[in-house]
Amino acid sequence: MSQPKADPARGKEVFDLDRANIFHSWSAQGALSPLPVAGGLGSYFWDFDGNRFLDFTSQLVFTNIGFQHPKVVAAIQAQAAILTAVAPQHAVESRSQAAKRITDRAGAKLNKVFFTNGGADAMENAIRMARLHTGRTKVLSTYRSYHGNTGAAINATGDPRRWPNEFAHGHAHFFGPYLYRSAFWAQSEAEECARALEHLEQVIIFEGPSTIAAIILESVVGTAGVLVPPAGYLEGIRALCDKYGIIWIADEVMAGFGRTGSWFAYELSKVDPDLIVFAKGVNSGYVPLGGVIISDEIATTFDQRVFPGGLTYSGHPLACAAAVATLDVMVEEKIVENAREIGENVLGPGLAELAKKHKVIGEVRGLGVFWALELVKDRATREMLAPYGGTSPAMSELVAACKSRGLMPFTNFNRLHVVPPCNISVAEAEEGLAILDEAFDEIDKHYAGI
Repeated sequence: MSQPKADPARGKEVFDLDRANIFHSWSAQGALSPLPVAGGLGSYFWDFDGNRFLDFTSQLVFTNIGFQHPKVVAAIQAQAAILTAVAPQHAVESRSQAAKRITDRAGAKLNKVFFTNGGADAMENAIRMARLHTGRTKVLSTYRSYHGNTGAAINATGDPRRWPNEFAHGHAHFFGPYLYRSAFWAQSEAEECARALEHLEQVIIFEGPSTIAAIILESVVGTAGVLVPPAGYLEGIRALCDKYGIIWIADEVMAGFGRTGSWFAYELSKVDPDLIVFAKGVNSGYVPLGGVIISDEIATTFDQRVFPGGLTYSGHPLACAAAVATLDVMVEEKIVENAREIGENVLGPGLAELAKKHKVIGEVRGLGVFWALELVKDRATREMLAPYGGTSPAMSELVAACKSRGLMPFTNFNRLHVVPPCNISVAEAEEGLAILDEAFDEIDKHYAGI
């Protein structure tokens, strides 16, 4: 597929229809001006005016194999010719094959998959499983997190999107490790890890261990900052869960399937969770799909007991066919290995060089194709370039500078996230870094420190 000729009139029609009929998420509707997207291929997409963008967002961090991978498109077409839809109570080849490929990537005691339509409903069902398995109701999760926009999932979320949506019961939050803005006065990763675990144990004690069903963690925190857990933290979570009989739910919706340079981000540790929530990268978002990978112990709970949950489109054949093809492509083309190597050899060193040049970059953190730049007004005070829960003229200027040069950026509060497809090439990654360098030249004036 090649980029078609510009068609501004068609673009205007698409835009006008959107504004007349579409109600957008997380937005005040009146001021919206969505970009009409005409197409995409690989690491790029383009609008109807002929402007092409290198996608450093992977959309919402889900196009892990880029746009329009031909083998996945062909698999969707082939499945559509065989069976477009079937109810979830039946067995169907694409669903069974997808589940087998997914569980093969998880731990030895994680062998069942409950399919959903996306990450939020997967989280809902993981919480339900934990509550029913333990006979407890309370759920703990971190303040710096996002787990989805449905009842229990949004209450588990820590970021400001939770505030107007707190209707589910039984949720409490705690601080996870984040050395750059430590809540524990830590001076090293080891101190941050130890003190964060001590803090969590105190929260468990004061909330009541016998009331707590689950602890939910993004294995690497995504939208809230690309926070990579320090060495030993996930092992500490496993130990606390085992000590108090709590289920560990690993949220791998954003970090899973190659994003961190491994199949699952929890593989940074030497321990396995009890439940794994996934979506996004499992089929690069080509057809909506999510799910819960279930440990043998929890699955056994429902051998003779009805699981009170289900979805009309659970394990949709087209979505599962896309997952099978995506996971096969990731193996054949060594896409997970590519993500790891791009992180180690291009993005990591390249972003570090940007930080040396531009003082507005307070910290660089990440791995694989999952990075965040913490932007500050002053490195000494670490004053944020935009407030928590908001934006600023400097961040708006950064976004505009990137877009004008053909790069689509991902920003959240005072951070720029660098999250391209897992199969991005070295040349494309270097192109993006060069554009970022020029964009930071434009906002360096906002730095107020020495």
